[in-house]
Amino acid sequence: MELTHGIIKGLLPRRAADGHKGDFGKVFCVCGSVGYTGAPMFASRAAVRCGCGLVFLAVPQAIWTVAAVKSDEAMVFPAPDREGRLSLAAEESLRRRAGECDAVLLGCGLGRGEETDALSRRLLDIRKPLVLDADGINALAGHIDKLEHRRGLTTVLTPHGGEFARIAVPGASREESAAAFAARHGVFLILKGHRTVIAAPDGRLAVNPIGNSGMAKGGSGDVLAGMVLSLLGQGMEPFDACCGAVYLHALAGDLAARELTERAMTPSDLVEYIPRAYREIEHS
Repeated sequence: MELTHGIIKGLLPRRAADGHKGDFGKVFCVCGSVGYTGAPMFASRAAVRCGCGLVFLAVPQAIWTVAAVKSDEAMVFPAPDREGRLSLAAEESLRRRAGECDAVLLGCGLGRGEETDALSRRLLDIRKPLVLDADGINALAGHIDKLEHRRGLTTVLTPHGGEFARIAVPGASREESAAAFAARHGVFLILKGHRTVIAAPDGRLAVNPIGNSGMAKGGSGDVLAGMVLSLLGQGMEPFDACCGAVYLHALAGDLAARELTERAMTPSDLVEYIPRAYREIEHS
C-alpha cells in the first residue's frame, strides 16, 4: 500500500469538542544524555504538536536544567545518571512513571554505555505501547532475543538503515527485510529513508512516497519518534499510528522545504510545520 492524503485523513482520530487533556493521551519520553540535549526536545515537542494531552520527559540529572529551560509544554524530571547517561538506578522511577502513561518512547539521544544499554533492555518488559528509537534500538544489537519479552505487546522500532543493519539480516529489498523482521519478532517496524517502509507483524505493509532530502539531518528521526508516540498515546491502532506519523512527518518536511528550501530547513522546522501538515490533510 502506498500512503496518500486520503488514506491518512481516514485514519486520524477525531477530537471530541468537550474533551479535556486527559482524553487525548498521556505519554512518556525517556531520552537524552550529555552532548545530546536536542533529541529529547525534538521528541517531546513533536508529541505535543501531534495532539497529545500530556507529555512527560525523563532526562539524566546532568542535563535536567537544560531540558527544563527548553521545555514549555512537556513536564521534565531528572533521573539518576552516571557520566551523563541514564544509569540502572533510574529504573524504578522510570517504571513508576511509565505505569501512569498510555505509551512510552525510549532511546532518542540516550547515548551508549554499559549501564544505559542494560537499562534499555530491562525496560523492554514495560507493559505499555513502546517506541524504540536510536540508542534504544542499538542496545538490542547482539541481544535481539530480548524482544521476546514484548510478545503480545505493542512495540514500534524506528531504525534508519544503519541501525537496522545492526539488528537484522538484510533481505532482497527494504520491503522484504522490513516485513520479515516485523513478522519474526512481533513488532511494528518503521524502516526510515527514501520511501520509508512501515511493516506490521501480521503482514500489512505500507510505503511512504513523499518527503525530501532536507529531512536528512540529525534530529529528524527524533521528531518522527515523538509523533509515533503521540498517536499511540491518543489510542490509534499501532499500524495506523505508524502510517499517520510517517506521512505527516514527511508532509511537514515537504511544506517546510517549499518555503525554506531543502538545504536550509531544520528538524525544528519540521516540528513547526506539523500544524500545516494536519491542516492540509484535513482539507484534502
